[in-house]
Amino acid sequence: MHRNGKIEILEGRNTYNDHQRGVLAEVVNRCKDYLLLIKFSLSLTVVFSSVISYLLAPNITFNFWSVLFLFVGGLLITGSANAINQLTEKDTDGMMKRTAKRPVASGRMSVSEASTFAALAAVVGALIIGYWFNWTAAVLSLFSLFLYGFVYTPLKKIHSISVLVGAIPGALPCLIGWVAATDDIWSAGGWVLFLVQFFWQFPHFWAIAWVAHKDYTHAGFKLMPSDAGPTKYSAMQAIMYSLLMIPVGILPYMIGMSGWISLVIVFVANAYMVWQSVRLYREMNVQAARRVMFSSYIYLPVVLLSLLADKVAGV
Repeated sequence: MHRNGKIEILEGRNTYNDHQRGVLAEVVNRCKDYLLLIKFSLSLTVVFSSVISYLLAPNITFNFWSVLFLFVGGLLITGSANAINQLTEKDTDGMMKRTAKRPVASGRMSVSEASTFAALAAVVGALIIGYWFNWTAAVLSLFSLFLYGFVYTPLKKIHSISVLVGAIPGALPCLIGWVAATDDIWSAGGWVLFLVQFFWQFPHFWAIAWVAHKDYTHAGFKLMPSDAGPTKYSAMQAIMYSLLMIPVGILPYMIGMSGWISLVIVFVANAYMVWQSVRLYREMNVQAARRVMFSSYIYLPVVLLSLLADKVAGV
């Protein structure tokens, strides 16, 4: 009897431990689903732009709590916009290999749960930015969410002009960060940073659309500048917008935001983007499009951090 009692206790402990492990695994998987819902990597890039733009504003120095609240508020609003995007595109996401495992598309998360999260995240994010910084930045954040979730997202299936429309909320985080610091929506600095990120998005996004063209076409998305898809015309458009990034890259120096060191770095980064776009035009293949795509991933942090370092160093 004594031995049997020990066996029962051990079995009970094993059952309890298995239950605990099961609960922990469920929590971990749920957290992973929410990270997928908000497109965490993309959201992080967006918030990064906003924080750097905030720090670039005049008379602003690094403050841990301000950066934290801007990061959290921006992450919630961006995450809400991405959740709305996945709710709208749940059927088409299920048709594409790279998006089929997203939580709403795969059925792991219900529409009502994702909708509730999107609404709460938007409200809480806007309240954080409005209360800690100013309500101009908060309203601008919600405007960006509206453009991305309710204008750009459905437009992707109608016309390729969606890329132009989507570039507006894609660049607004820079302006939002600047306005959070200054409460001035009309000052030149915020709009210069907006333009830097605005023009960057065209070669960046068209390179992604080139690489994923079959998937996008299958799902009914119209994202390339040419109806024929990856053509010389599409590659030429990437070159044109990469070239436009060169004069835009001079503007931070012209308005006194940063010094000549960042001017040189930004110019080199822009010239490199032009070169990769020219290679795409010459080679006309997925490998060349990937080079443009990865170059654009590197471009933005290099440019923004060089501008910030130049400001901090007082060059």
